[in-house]
Amino acid sequence: MDVNGSAMEVDVVNVSPCLTSFVDDGTVESHRYFLARKTMLEMLKDRGFAIPNSEIETTLQEFREKYGQRPDVLVIFCGPNSVKMNVIRNILSQIMNKESLSRLILIIENPMTNPAMKVVEDSPFKTEIFQITDLLVNITKHVLKPKHELLTNAEKEQLLKKYNLEEKQLPRMSQKDAIARYYGLEKGQVVKVTYNNEIIETHATYRCV
Repeated sequence: MDVNGSAMEVDVVNVSPCLTSFVDDGTVESHRYFLARKTMLEMLKDRGFAIPNSEIETTLQEFREKYGQRPDVLVIFCGPNSVKMNVIRNILSQIMNKESLSRLILIIENPMTNPAMKVVEDSPFKTEIFQITDLLVNITKHVLKPKHELLTNAEKEQLLKKYNLEEKQLPRMSQKDAIARYYGLEKGQVVKVTYNNEIIETHATYRCV
């Protein structure tokens, strides 16, 4: 209606298909974490810390493929005592964001009892367990360890198409492998492994978890 109360003609304009690329069909949580993470990395770089541009320039899609739609991770150091069932139950009872938590990382000094492990396995989110002695040295920083890069789903599909391969034809990496555990890799994910030394110079291969 115009100011005089008469009907106005409205031209219906079809929205260009290219505008659909601006529609965000992911979760609000992942978008907020993505933006906050980027700002934090930029802040650290501006303070003089060595932050790679590749980390800052990570796209929203790449972030979601790596961390999920609800990237909420909790890390707990369990201390020197034996990790029994009541300890795990106490930890789980104090977690307020069970619905949104995507991953729990427990760092223990002593072995976990079987009943405690059963409680962990029944928890509603993925739980990773590390012995503290496994984390005293960052294995990815070792001079002899090749560089590992996680491929996005799109990069994985491009790789399979380029070499006309099926996923099962790629070299394998156990999910219990130290590198796979370090990055929290899931079954079916593919990593690019780059070797660089004086003998073979630079050589890359791919492994599927």
